[in-house]
Amino acid sequence: MDEARDEWLTLSEAARLLGVHPSTVRAWSDKGLLPVYRTQGGHRRYRRSEVELWAKSHRQKSSVSPQDVMRMAIRYVRVHVAEGRLEQQDWYRKLNNEEARAYYRYAGRLLLTGLLAYLTENGEETLAQAHVLGYDYAIHARRFGLSFVEATQAFLFFRNTVLEAMVHLYAQANVLSGEAWEEMLRRFHEFTDQILIKLLETFQALGT
Repeated sequence: MDEARDEWLTLSEAARLLGVHPSTVRAWSDKGLLPVYRTQGGHRRYRRSEVELWAKSHRQKSSVSPQDVMRMAIRYVRVHVAEGRLEQQDWYRKLNNEEARAYYRYAGRLLLTGLLAYLTENGEETLAQAHVLGYDYAIHARRFGLSFVEATQAFLFFRNTVLEAMVHLYAQANVLSGEAWEEMLRRFHEFTDQILIKLLETFQALGT
């Protein structure tokens, strides 16, 4: 993700980006309509990525595209994985070498990349990428000594982290359209369900 898009903006800078008066931005913030943060000194600060997402959702009067959210979700997933949530997972603590742990630290990015391709192109070829990911997850899990239950737990950890990121960003952008939420969730589960099915099929074919 372009780091410039996640820079902090002052109230005036956010107003210029949105094309409105600073008092309007202040009012939106006070009403909880626009995501805002406070410095220790009490000054308002805004993330450029969130302001752009919020602006696009309101300009179109419907929803940001799922692919826009996915691009911004990459950083969110990185942060939450880096915060130590992986180390709290029993299946992750079972991994006894750096190669295995490095693979699973990258697993969330693999899921994001495949999902982004599907949301952008939405074709049979990109849906087939879900099968590739499911196979890859299964092969690596077996190689690193995880059972099919533990491999499933690992996948669900990353799927839920990605979903949490998408929901967080939709909420922060104040996306109100029920249709937008429904479409995002439908396509998310359509893709990730295929990954899980292929993961289980591969374990079954190889013998659990």
